[in-house]
Amino acid sequence: MVRRCQKGEFHVGDRVVYCEIDSLLPERDEFEFLRASCFKPAITDGDREIRRAGFRIKTVKLRGQVSQGICFPLEILPPAAPQQEGADVTEQLGIEKYEPPIPAGMTGRVKGGFPGFLTKTDETRVQLLEGALQRYRGKTFCVTEKVDGTSLTVFLRDGQFGICSRNQWLDESDDGNALIRLSRELKLEQGLKQIQTNCGFQPAIQGEVIGPGVQKNKYRLTAHALCVFNVFNIEEYRLVDHAQMLDVLDEVGLSSVPQLDSIVLNHTVDEFVELSKGVSVLNRKMQREGIVIRPPAEEHEPTIGGRLSFKVVNPNFLIKYDE
Repeated sequence: MVRRCQKGEFHVGDRVVYCEIDSLLPERDEFEFLRASCFKPAITDGDREIRRAGFRIKTVKLRGQVSQGICFPLEILPPAAPQQEGADVTEQLGIEKYEPPIPAGMTGRVKGGFPGFLTKTDETRVQLLEGALQRYRGKTFCVTEKVDGTSLTVFLRDGQFGICSRNQWLDESDDGNALIRLSRELKLEQGLKQIQTNCGFQPAIQGEVIGPGVQKNKYRLTAHALCVFNVFNIEEYRLVDHAQMLDVLDEVGLSSVPQLDSIVLNHTVDEFVELSKGVSVLNRKMQREGIVIRPPAEEHEPTIGGRLSFKVVNPNFLIKYDE
């Protein structure tokens, strides 16, 4: 993988500011050269700004090489910003994570922000974890397909059933919201009650909704479907281990994201990128979005600041779909 910069601007050993894909850079003079190719307007809901305007960094192909990120000289940093290798300067530069628009029909009335007693559904990219890959060499990991949809979380806490999109706690009475309707069709409240009875903890499940109107329906489905990737123990604030998650989903009749394989970790970043390439289990005529790698038993990883789990995005998918 290459990272965009002007020819001859940097030399081996130079420290640079690296912005990975899906960085949303603010409207500043230093970034204006990106406007023609990267600008994304603000998204609003009435007077409320859901996502600010900015410049989104995405995967492109330059001179036959896949580029996943962009580099800047240290001079773009404000005076008080740290400049040591590995420093996180996201806040100092006003950079945010790009979030795609919520599909039509999946917005509507909300109760508030995403609940603090749950974890957000996001994965660290393998390109940021070279050190961790060395530490876990020789250990077995589970490989699943990364599914390109929109996030859904449902929970049962102190007897209250709740439904959330990626960033919002939704109003469960909003019949116009497709996530609410799908939750009813799949009887997710009853499923969570069964999980609580069988397992003895207050549960949440998290997954990707795919189908008509979602991410251009790349899987060519005729109806919405849910692919679950997390089962969460709310009281202990932790995700259940992989095998238990599959057993729990089987008991309540829900589908997991496609289970691909188990591997012994002995891969470089570039080898993982090659492993991510391939067709989707959900539609053999399309490239899969990528893969997710997790250990069979939940484990904390300090460099991530949370669970040991990471994603490898298929560059062929990104280039084909202009993601």
